Amino acid sequence: MATWFRLVTRRVVRRRVRRGLKGTRAEFLALKEQARVLVHERIKHFCTIYPFVCNRVSIRNQGSRWGSCSKKGNLNFHYRIALLPEHLRDYVIVHELCHLGEFNHSRNFWDLVARAVPNHRVLRSELRQHAIDFKKQYVMEQTAG
Repeated sequence: MATWFRLVTRRVVRRRVRRGLKGTRAEFLALKEQARVLVHERIKHFCTIYPFVCNRVSIRNQGSRWGSCSKKGNLNFHYRIALLPEHLRDYVIVHELCHLGEFNHSRNFWDLVARAVPNHRVLRSELRQHAIDFKKQYVMEQTAG
């Protein structure tokens, strides 16, 4: 019984950590709207480079992902994309947009990404650092509050 309880509480704690930054609902909604506007603008821009058509664009609290693409052609982005520097934001958007053409991470996929973002390898590493920074910020807020 005690083992089961520890297992369940660990899962709950992990879920809380994955949920994202601590803040009010108003802050979340404001960032979500800001992200929606930014993402739609940049998708419109990158559609001049790529002939892909996306079905729907959603802004969510996706846990640990900056973005995702579904087989139905829906693009999903984390609301915190609005907090990223512009060059990293563009990389995430291009990455997901290219999944509409190649639904994998093959050589063809990365060639597509390189059309708009030739330094994608460097940006990918930089993006990982931003994910670590967000996790550290979240942990610091949890221990302070």
